[in-house]
Amino acid sequence: MFAVIVLWMALVFAVVSVLVWLVLFDTAREAVFDRAGRIAAALGSVLSRWQDGASSRAQDSSQAVRAASGRVAGKVSRHRWLLIASLLLVLVPPLLTLALRQRVALGSVDDAPMLASNPQILELLRGERLVPPPELPPEVFIAAEAEVEAVQQRTGEVVIAPEKIASADRRWNNIDPDFQQRVLAIYQVMRQHGYEMVLVEGYRSPERQARLAAGGKATRAGAGQSCHQYGLAVDSAPMRDGKLQWNMEDPWTRRGYFLYGELAQQAGLEWGGNWRSIKDYVHLEMKDACRSARRAAGR
Repeated sequence: MFAVIVLWMALVFAVVSVLVWLVLFDTAREAVFDRAGRIAAALGSVLSRWQDGASSRAQDSSQAVRAASGRVAGKVSRHRWLLIASLLLVLVPPLLTLALRQRVALGSVDDAPMLASNPQILELLRGERLVPPPELPPEVFIAAEAEVEAVQQRTGEVVIAPEKIASADRRWNNIDPDFQQRVLAIYQVMRQHGYEMVLVEGYRSPERQARLAAGGKATRAGAGQSCHQYGLAVDSAPMRDGKLQWNMEDPWTRRGYFLYGELAQQAGLEWGGNWRSIKDYVHLEMKDACRSARRAAGR
């Protein structure tokens, strides 16, 4: 759409420039009409070789064209200021539209929430700053970690929960402010659907990332390669009856995680449940900002 606007503006500018040139410069106008007359006369001469009388008709036609062109040029010259004013009225609105469009496209960080497409999330992001929920007691995460380890030992399956939950960083102030607000907006919409979401892990140090990557169960990203290291990723889980829920075989839990992923995409975030290699249903990240942060860090 932008390319079409630019092409249209260039075409209009070229046409207007030629018209203004012809209107303002009598010598140029006469030269153009004279050249047009000579071209017409030349064409008439060529045609005369094939048909008798064509030369006279071409000359008459050329004279008529020149006469008509002269009349038009005279009218344009007499009303040139009206013509210029009309052209300005036609050109100013699209020029303003183009200028305003560029300013929106290159907006500041304050415009970032506009990337959200869900009306509820968009309304939340436009309102007052959302406040993180109170931190849960450590016992909740200690019990969750023990349960995950017991399930993995019993079945040998990899549970979707992050590893070493009890020692994970859940401080909201270590999460990027814009990303934090999007996650909190998702939590609030989830709550309206009957799901209380809990932050399981936010920021992750390079040392912890390296240890988790060495285990190879929940992540393959090395130190400095995960968005968690830049405060641009979180792992969350729904809570029911005082316990964090991981079992994707349970319809309520599965429905909750897929709603979580749908809302994340509508908030302009990346959901780990869409990944091909490891299905990380608990994971959200701000992909573009994370990519920029990794480049800045040389990762």
